[in-house]
Amino acid sequence: MRRSPLVALVLTVLLLVAPGAAQAAAPDRVAAPAVDPAAVLAGVRTAGTAWGVDPATGRMTLTVDDTVTPAELRALRSTADRAGALLRREPGTLRTLIAAGQGIYGGGARCSLGANVRSGSTYYVVTAGHCTTTASTWYADSAQTTVLGTRTATSFPGNDYGLIRYTSRIAHPSAVYTYPGLLPINGPGNAYVGQAVCRSGVTTGVRCGTVTGLNQTVNYSTGVIYGLIRTNICAEPGDSGGPLYVAFTGRILGILSGGSGNCTSGGTTYYQPIAEVLAAYSLTLP
Repeated sequence: MRRSPLVALVLTVLLLVAPGAAQAAAPDRVAAPAVDPAAVLAGVRTAGTAWGVDPATGRMTLTVDDTVTPAELRALRSTADRAGALLRREPGTLRTLIAAGQGIYGGGARCSLGANVRSGSTYYVVTAGHCTTTASTWYADSAQTTVLGTRTATSFPGNDYGLIRYTSRIAHPSAVYTYPGLLPINGPGNAYVGQAVCRSGVTTGVRCGTVTGLNQTVNYSTGVIYGLIRTNICAEPGDSGGPLYVAFTGRILGILSGGSGNCTSGGTTYYQPIAEVLAAYSLTLP
């Protein structure tokens, strides 16, 4: 919800008094109310922007990508100043990461499987919500001859996760494919800043780095997403929906929503926390 900061204007009045008369005491100054940076930045809806606390500086940071126009940048700089936030440009285009090719397929889109989860004896795929919005039936091969399952839920935008219910006999171990090999998954985990993490995706395989922020808000051209994990790991189209995990504990932290940059020059990526998805649909992992 957007709230406009209030600015208190203090008017100092000089009172002239007759010689010998006591000068009136100056009124106390009224302190300007503190500005809530998050409340100011919550009003930003410009596509290609993201904001949240930068743990390295402890300050709220507004990030812009290469699609932000000069006019938009001027307005965003004014907003950042008003919020007392840092303004930072990151190269590339902030986007969700869907592409045609291998992976899980639906509606002409390719995404990556995030996690195999279950509710009782019913098994599901968790992937990105911007993926599951594209089709109701999903396949395990690029020729779309092997049915994986049927979409049963999508939450996008606002969140970025969706469920596909298995309708085939395809094996679905609780594991991350590590190109090559399988890493057994022991359950969900919670991210923290500085944590060493990896992600797996069908386009670029396994890439590793660190968690650089929590509770980040991202403005894609398709909508705003809240509460994301930020990392310094690169990704490319088709990696969307893939897992963010801790290799030495076998715990999944989140699923890839999107990012900017690429795996040639480097990038920034954002993830939907897995715990939120499990809680939303009463699911377990594994």
